[in-house]
Order: sequence, then C-alpha cells, then structure tokens
Amino acid sequence: MNKDEVIRQIRVLGILPAVHTDSANEALFAAAALHHAGLPVVEIPFTLTEAPAVIADLLTHHPEMIVGAGTVLDLAEARCAIEAGARFLTSTGFVPEVVECARQADVAVFPGAMTPSEVIAAWKAGADFVKIFPAATMGGAPYIRALQRPLAKIPLIVSGGVNQLNLADYLRAGACAVGIGVALLPDEALRQRQEHRIHELATRLLALVSKARSM
Repeated sequence: MNKDEVIRQIRVLGILPAVHTDSANEALFAAAALHHAGLPVVEIPFTLTEAPAVIADLLTHHPEMIVGAGTVLDLAEARCAIEAGARFLTSTGFVPEVVECARQADVAVFPGAMTPSEVIAAWKAGADFVKIFPAATMGGAPYIRALQRPLAKIPLIVSGGVNQLNLADYLRAGACAVGIGVALLPDEALRQRQEHRIHELATRLLALVSKARSM
C-alpha cells in the first residue's frame, strides 16, 4: 500500500484510532478488533515500548491494514517505525526531522500543531495532514473552524478529547478526520478483551462520520 492510498483511506474512513496501552498483547487485540469492526487503520504510539514489534506483527498478520506509529518524537524513532513497516508517522508536535525522514521514505506523515504558525510550518515542511492537538484544550470545534477559514488548503486531523458528542462538530468544522483513543478503545474493553464493545463503538462512530458528512 503506497502513501497516496494510505492518505486516501484515512480521508474516506474519517477516523484514526490510537491504542493507548502499556501492553503489546492489548495493542494487538485492539487492532484486530478494529479490523473486524470495519476500521482497518490503527496508530500504535511509541509510548508503548514494544511498538516496533507490534507494528511488524500486525502487518505480518493483517497486511491490508493501515498501521502507523504515533508519538514519534525524533529521527531514531522515525527510522525504527519505518523499518518496522509503519505506513504513517504522527506526533504530538512538529518535529522537522521526523517529517523529512518520512518524506524521504515516501511514508505519510501527520505532525502535530496548535497555532496557525505551527500549522503553516508543518505544512510547508511536507506534512500530508497536520494534526491539531490537543484540540479540546484549544477551544474545540470553533477553533478548528477558525483555523480552516484562512488555511482551507491544509488538511487537518483533529485529536485530543474527541468523543461521540463532538466528533461530528469537528468534521463539520472542516477536519478531514479525527484521531480518537479511549472513546473507541476503552481501557476496560482492552483488559477484558471485549471485542463486541469495540465493534459497537466503531459502528457508532462510523455512523456519526457518515451523518456529519451528509449534512
């Protein structure tokens, strides 16, 4: 799967799930559950020590999935993620060397940003999307709408505090997609292997995306 296809699929799905756990087994379970629920995309943050191994394992057993690396904070982590097979890199801030590494490897990259200046800098550096994080702290959907008006050509992914109550607001405000964590993958559901619960949440969130885009 090439970079253009990764970008296209994320735009179509509108949801970028992130697994927040300290357990490699829970991360593997979460990704498989998402896949079965019709969300074949997952971000494995580098806050998980075994992130490279999890990424490689997922791509071995689910080669059709879009598996990426999150919280990539430096060049070493970027190279490690790419070597593991990550199909996108994202971080909570703008790290120029991470963006450049992804560009050279022809891997999609979504650096984080908060202010208009940071958004513009990340986009000029070669970002495929710019991730607004933490969106809720910055003012939520009204802030995204305010950014989108002058920066309409820059595709935004919104992350940080996204849930069932505000997801549609972010999409209507101009976000291409939303990053979502515990609202889709609750800690309890991971610990107790509640695949049915993740499936239900995924179905509900995908329906919200569809409804928001039809309005």
